[in-house]
Amino acid sequence: MDYVSVAEARGMPGLRLALSAGTPGPWGISAKALFTIRGVPFTPVIQYMMEDNEDLVAWTGRRNAPVAVYENEPAVDGWLEIMVLAERLGSGPSLFPDDPVDRALAVGFSAEICGHGGFGWSRRLTMTSGAPPMPDEAQAAREKMMRAYGQRPGAADGAADRSAGILRGLSAQLHRQREAGSDYLVGDRLSACDVHWACFSQLVQPLSDEECPMSPDMRAIYSQIDEVTAAAVDPILIEHRDLVFRRHIGLPLDF
Repeated sequence: MDYVSVAEARGMPGLRLALSAGTPGPWGISAKALFTIRGVPFTPVIQYMMEDNEDLVAWTGRRNAPVAVYENEPAVDGWLEIMVLAERLGSGPSLFPDDPVDRALAVGFSAEICGHGGFGWSRRLTMTSGAPPMPDEAQAAREKMMRAYGQRPGAADGAADRSAGILRGLSAQLHRQREAGSDYLVGDRLSACDVHWACFSQLVQPLSDEECPMSPDMRAIYSQIDEVTAAAVDPILIEHRDLVFRRHIGLPLDF
């Protein structure tokens, strides 16, 4: 991906999207996918994982990615705010179901996948709590980052059970939808929650090197899965992930 610096991005028009360079982080990958599916052009802005990113903080008030800035509007970084921005700026079929009950269900699934204490949050805690140590400077940076994400003694307790429970809920919904003749989590067309699951699924079964090239160390972290979570990975979850990537997002991933 061809990134521009924060200094360059600040003077550009349109949508600027700060992403972690070289990292298939699910929040960033899903934000990129939502804007792409909705046909919203954006300029990728480089953010460096585990660094202070002082220039990004000065511009947006955020150190982490993804962060979206449209024209002179305030920066947004929450998964829901990014969904809403993609919906507002984009065109074509909506990524929100038309029916209000279905819409609430779809947003609820996205919250379970992306939100604080949800699947991604819980998997991040379990993955990093068991990750091998890094060289001193890198280890200090990782610990600082993970403290910001809630990693403290005992924080990972129960995280595997939360992840597994969400996986079971998603797979039960997909089985109901398959019986009703639908390939999607809610209704009969793609919703943002389908995109979110496809991108976050890498936290239990990473895509291949050809589909998602990443360093061996990063792949080892992404592949680290506890027995409780692994037991909850119904094959239908990966089948759905593969369909969404093949039909809507495209491969290989570019980050």
